[in-house]
Amino acid sequence: MNNKEDLSSSRELAAKIRGHSLRMSFATKSPHLGSMLSMADLLAVLYTHILRVDPNNAHWPERDRFILSKGHGGAALFAVLAERGFFPTAWLETYRRDNGKLSGHISHQVPGVEFSTGSLGHGMPVAVGMAMAAKQVAREHRVFCLMGDGDCMEGSTWEAAMFAAHHRLDNLVGIIDYNRVTALGQLEDVIELEPLDERWAAFGWSVLRVDGHDHEQIRQALSALPLQRAKPSMVVARTIKGKGARWMEGTVESHYAPPSEEQLAAALAELGVGP
Repeated sequence: MNNKEDLSSSRELAAKIRGHSLRMSFATKSPHLGSMLSMADLLAVLYTHILRVDPNNAHWPERDRFILSKGHGGAALFAVLAERGFFPTAWLETYRRDNGKLSGHISHQVPGVEFSTGSLGHGMPVAVGMAMAAKQVAREHRVFCLMGDGDCMEGSTWEAAMFAAHHRLDNLVGIIDYNRVTALGQLEDVIELEPLDERWAAFGWSVLRVDGHDHEQIRQALSALPLQRAKPSMVVARTIKGKGARWMEGTVESHYAPPSEEQLAAALAELGVGP
């Protein structure tokens, strides 16, 4: 398979992730759609090209571990896991339903999910612990942690960052879905994170910034791990909140408002994923 075909497969998966996320948000009038859509390309590249996982054996000992720290956007992860075959896509219709199989925030009870998250700042400390444990028993799997802007405002994240650098955890990869919009507003009006690259570098990490919607940039970055030997890697992925649904792109409202019926139809048509 050539590179062009490779990228076509991850782009197709990203469109499906966005389509499923839109439908789930619409069906249950659920919030956090903007957070789901901004990381769809990151998830698609990870699960198409990067992660060593086995949908038929979710607990395969040699698998890479993936933790979604921004658990409020969990529907997007559920979507990619279903598309990869960890569980039937029919489960997506039970999202946030009474007696359903999929909760609003991410849950480790779902095949393919390593750790339940919701409160921000929990993902990176757990990822660091997993990476440290792997080093201690000489296992070769890698640990990936996808975070949002809000995770970078939590003290627990920076405590874990110092620990990871001190212990030279080059089997640990952080990815920031850097859409610069939080539940409370734009970053410049809440807590400015820039210079974000320099801050992570000052904590001892090797850092690379990419366009979080450019599949080739994402793949190249995550295919060259560790970015530097004996250092944990951080990929800062600049994204657009609500990417793929034009009416909500870059807005604070995208954190809360589900699509209307008309908005759903328009977005699905533009994505080319059917009604």
